[in-house]
Amino acid sequence: MSSFLIANVRIFDGENTIECGSVLVEGGHITQVSAQKIEYDGQIFDKSGHTLLPGLIDTHIHADGGNPVALPQSLRFGVTTVCDMHNEWENIQKLRRQITAGHCADLKTTSFAATIQGGWPAAIVLMHNDIPEVRAEIATWPKLKTVEDGKAYVQARITEGVDYIKLMHESGAVMSLNLPKPSLELQKSIIDEAHATGLKVVAHATNLTDTLEIISCGVDGLTHTFLDQPPTAELIAAYKRHDVHCNPTLAAMASGTTEGRAVQERFAHDPRVQHLIGREQREAMCACMSFAREGSSTVENCFETVRRLKAAGVPVLIGSDAAGPAKGTAWGLSLHHELYLFVQHCGFTPADALRAATALPAQRFGFGDRGRIRAGCRADLLLVEGDPMKDIADTLNLRAVWTKGVLCSTYREII
Repeated sequence: MSSFLIANVRIFDGENTIECGSVLVEGGHITQVSAQKIEYDGQIFDKSGHTLLPGLIDTHIHADGGNPVALPQSLRFGVTTVCDMHNEWENIQKLRRQITAGHCADLKTTSFAATIQGGWPAAIVLMHNDIPEVRAEIATWPKLKTVEDGKAYVQARITEGVDYIKLMHESGAVMSLNLPKPSLELQKSIIDEAHATGLKVVAHATNLTDTLEIISCGVDGLTHTFLDQPPTAELIAAYKRHDVHCNPTLAAMASGTTEGRAVQERFAHDPRVQHLIGREQREAMCACMSFAREGSSTVENCFETVRRLKAAGVPVLIGSDAAGPAKGTAWGLSLHHELYLFVQHCGFTPADALRAATALPAQRFGFGDRGRIRAGCRADLLLVEGDPMKDIADTLNLRAVWTKGVLCSTYREII
């Protein structure tokens, strides 16, 4: 692992800004952060006019099938940690081997989410891709029924070395479906078992009723907000009472109603990113999932929920729900899209939004070694030209990305 000093650079440390400072990296970790000059006789990068950020954390992706594009593409966009929110165990092992080979974002995972027979997401996957290979894959997913099943599910995930537990609590109402949901008794049994072992629990829900139900069970966070109606006082109170965070996945929700297409296309065709993303991903970014029923479902309900949660002091995290088959998303790039939506539509300052993609998710998930630029943390770093605290679009002025002090190969000729 290399050692180096980044000097004369603006530093956003995940919480606060040093207008001109220095960061020393040794052995893959940050060893000094200072607003003063650091004496060092090794490799020095003098970066006046640039901003150094903690590596971004995408709290919601799916590296479907262990897709080999997901982790390196995420890293190229400055996303140094991704949280996979449902994947087969053999795919997780494949991704971990890819990380060992280098130049990939680090992976946090739940492995298999807590699924039931005929529930989310099997029903929707088969609606769009009912082929033998997909059926065989779904056959490996958990089919939980009883409290005992729930406890055994958690213990099985622990043996796989997961980082958190993911629940599915989805009736399909926003898609005009009527899907079976796990019983609240089952959900509570999983949450209690996970908490007893120190694991956080997050849950999928995309309508207000399902969201209120799963919050009442004691989850730590939601992996979406909902489209079907505006937020209610009951919802905000529930988030506060149970100390639950929200990862709204705004770009994915906007793709669900098709309202996000214009902004998706703008990000896909931004001249600053063309060398970082392949044609297939770029084309997917320009399409929409179009899953929401017409009428009351609108992304404005999502925006208003985030505004209300922020005003109430509820933690709101940034995560993209980027996935191979998920139209309107692209690994890495969609994180920057989310930053834009937080600032443009939800009342976040750029610093608020960057906090929601760095220090805050690290704190909520218990990732104590990342998300901040401070001594002792991994040297997961993102260097951009300009000042994203003034203009969030500057996060796409990418000039260098390091993970554990190793420079991403894309930036060797730039830095």
